Amino acid sequence: MAEISYRAADHCALYATTLGEGRPLVLMHAGGPDHKSMLPLAERLADRFMVVLPDLRGYGRSICTDPARYSWARYTDDVVQLLDHMDIPAAVLAGAGLGSTITLRTAAAYPDRVRAAVLIGVEDIEDDEAKEAEIRFLDAFAARVASDGIEAGWEPILADFPPVVGAMVRDAIPRSDPASIVAAAAIGHDRSFRSVAELATIAAPTLVFRGTDPRHPSALAEQAAATLPHGQLAEPAIDGTLHTPTDLARAIAPAIRAFL
Repeated sequence: MAEISYRAADHCALYATTLGEGRPLVLMHAGGPDHKSMLPLAERLADRFMVVLPDLRGYGRSICTDPARYSWARYTDDVVQLLDHMDIPAAVLAGAGLGSTITLRTAAAYPDRVRAAVLIGVEDIEDDEAKEAEIRFLDAFAARVASDGIEAGWEPILADFPPVVGAMVRDAIPRSDPASIVAAAAIGHDRSFRSVAELATIAAPTLVFRGTDPRHPSALAEQAAATLPHGQLAEPAIDGTLHTPTDLARAIAPAIRAFL
């Protein structure tokens, strides 16, 4: 493995880890964990790809404590800056949760930089009422973290997610900066997409895994796969049968390898 450090367009210090050789694949973690949550999956792909594992802005080593510096456009630019830093013209992008939204946003904004996409649980695309509920949810999460710590912030909500999510989050807490986690929750105030119909502009071949929790609904993944011009729904779903990152990797790596 090799470690990378680079500067975002706003000069924020960002970090990534690479392993393997071959065509570049940027594999992005969900909101809460850091790059280590994706290592077991990366290890199953590294015989064919150079897998790049960023710590996304706000998580792990990529500390950013200013809430004003969180937007989907900023996350998209972070990915492009990483590709530029590594002199990579185009790559496969893959991500879980937060990483899946960044993948979609990058594919929409920079189609020439994205060879293909893999979405491991698609984050909800809300109407106006649901978006207001998401803002309240993330603001309350940030307030708990600020007052009582990261573990207290997650405690009331992890039961609503598949066990693998809880395992990833809990593992990353000792490597996380509380002020950065608080700031990262400000992404809730930005809007990723206004409707699933916007995904119809994304031309990259895209593999979509279904989530099974309220923030990554199965029906949305199915709708997204049907809307994307070159979308393909994958099995299995990210559900309660998966308990660890190794379980996740074992379950989904074969479909990703076949797709790519």
